[in-house]
Amino acid sequence: MADASFTSTATSSTAASTTANPPESKSWADQADEIDQAEQSSASNEDAAAEINIGSLQVDESKRDNSTLSDPEDSSIEAVTSGDTMYKSAKRFEDLNLSPELLKGLYVQMQFERPSKIQEISLPMILTPPYKNLIAQAHNGSGKTTCFVLGMLSRIDPKLAAPQALCICPTRELAIQNMEVLLKMGKFTGITSELGIPADSANYIPISKRPPVTAQVVIGTPGTINKWVTGRKLGMSCMRILVFDEADHMLAESGFQDDSIRIMKAIVKASANCQVLLFSATFGENVKAFVTKIVQDLFVQDYNQMFVKKEELSLDSVKQYKVQCPDELSKIMVIKDRILELGQKVGQTIIFVRTRNSASMLHKSLVDYGYEVTTIQGALRQEDRDKIIKEFKDGLTQILISTDLLARGFDQSQVNLVVNYDLPVRHESPTEPDHEVYLHRIGRAGRFGRKGAIFNLLCSDRDTMLMSKIENHFNHQVAEIPSWNSEDDFENALKIAGLL
Repeated sequence: MADASFTSTATSSTAASTTANPPESKSWADQADEIDQAEQSSASNEDAAAEINIGSLQVDESKRDNSTLSDPEDSSIEAVTSGDTMYKSAKRFEDLNLSPELLKGLYVQMQFERPSKIQEISLPMILTPPYKNLIAQAHNGSGKTTCFVLGMLSRIDPKLAAPQALCICPTRELAIQNMEVLLKMGKFTGITSELGIPADSANYIPISKRPPVTAQVVIGTPGTINKWVTGRKLGMSCMRILVFDEADHMLAESGFQDDSIRIMKAIVKASANCQVLLFSATFGENVKAFVTKIVQDLFVQDYNQMFVKKEELSLDSVKQYKVQCPDELSKIMVIKDRILELGQKVGQTIIFVRTRNSASMLHKSLVDYGYEVTTIQGALRQEDRDKIIKEFKDGLTQILISTDLLARGFDQSQVNLVVNYDLPVRHESPTEPDHEVYLHRIGRAGRFGRKGAIFNLLCSDRDTMLMSKIENHFNHQVAEIPSWNSEDDFENALKIAGLL
């Protein structure tokens, strides 16, 4: 990669950093990506669109598909607005006064037909002057990414070659994925973008040697972005919109709170009127209170809120099952002989484990049985992680074992099965389930309203207790597979889930 940074029309630059021996981390993402980093950037070019005829892109209302996203029309979405600004829900993207270039991106590139319910409510709050801050919670797969990406693209002055929108993500995988959405949606706009994420050791470049960022949109992870800001490479004076994806984790004490608050303070100091969007599928009460306080204290201006009722967050579009296994070997046999054998007929599978050791053990066991599986966890080199994700997204691999590195935000429409080999627990209290991580894990299946099935493998009294607490928390009874070694029972479960 070159050591100069270029920005180009609808094109992303990549900047990154690395360390030789990353220490163990107790982050939900298996390992924080931000350790003693330097930055690297490169770029490529893409031609801007010429003349655009929006009329031909509009969708016949009578032919709209109303089931493209997972948020049901009767979802209880609580929107709390401040001040006297009036917001009208957007039934069509044309209601949002978007540029012809953005509308073409939505219809031609994204293949959207209408806003989801979450977008219908949140987009007017994001795009209507005076551009108030927003704390927003929504279902997995309901279109949150479109909300903030469209918000960023809409606020850019194309004539100003300076950073105007910044999106912070907890992992490189999520940052890359969000950049892919931005490049696709903004293909016809001429807006420039740059990616700031940890790099592999081969591309290490000291921050002092990189040029200042001129891209109009920057998406990255908190450690890298904070280093750019501290090193005076990422200017904040023209910043119009700041987005935190998976905001509950970004501002939780166990997450990236310190870096996130430093970035916020830098923006307040340089651009006090910058709009802040905080998005996540989950907001625990403690985190919600802290996030609200941060927005109030740092950004002394009105803010809006949007939340979904807790009991509606269990993702009814996917069917959840629990499987009582007599021992650890039985869990592997269930995966091998039941789930994967049947799963080959229905799409891709993600298997979540709690630790890197479990990931290695399960990977070896399945490979020994003749299965082609790939495994991702935080100790892998950055380039290996990128390669594994690309192969899975391209459909070259069908089975992916992962720690909670991919629990949040990972979007792959062909994933129809999720297996919880280990139930997620809170690091500080292993006898308590991590409800938020559970919700994010199961949200990897049945994306955008598609069918999906979740299998929770239990083999101890502790597992049964954790599962019971999860059920009570979401007020949702998870169906039990009658027998762990019955092919008919698993086939019937997939039929009920609409996958066979």
